Amino acid sequence: MIKLQQLIGLPVLVIHSGKHVGNVKDAWFDEHWRLIGLIVEGAKWFASSVKTVEWAEVLTCGEDAVFISKESAVKSVKPAQIGRSFDTGVVKLRELPVITVQGLQLGRVSDVYFYPFQGTQIVGYELTDGFISDLMEGRKWLKAPEDPDAVLLGEDAIIVPAVSEAELEPVAASNSINREK
Repeated sequence: MIKLQQLIGLPVLVIHSGKHVGNVKDAWFDEHWRLIGLIVEGAKWFASSVKTVEWAEVLTCGEDAVFISKESAVKSVKPAQIGRSFDTGVVKLRELPVITVQGLQLGRVSDVYFYPFQGTQIVGYELTDGFISDLMEGRKWLKAPEDPDAVLLGEDAIIVPAVSEAELEPVAASNSINREK
């Protein structure tokens, strides 16, 4: 399992030439919050395009670098095409509140987890209640429900089943062997 924020800032290299094509700035998602690709260079002032790499072109995500298949995998897209992203799109996953159907806010998204090469669906959320709460109690981990229809990944909030409150765990527990089942 990989945390999305572990990828941000890593250099993106072409596997056969070692050419550095940029650094990971963000991740790009579809309307179902499935990973589409990586944003290699964000939009600058008045920029007409953003450099991206589709997830299918990513060969390896290591601790120190991301490898892509070929330099031509880096494509320019209009910033408006990046509708949903982790941190820079029109709709941002980071800081979205996670709320149960009973109206209880469980926290805000601070990171997401996914299996890098077993599909691109988000498998868990790291939640925060703010800096002080993180220091006092630590962050929480919420496994994404098995049924994707049980979660509404909206533009302004993530709505989860009421049972999700009981399923919250400390972040450290998310790294255990049991999480990977």
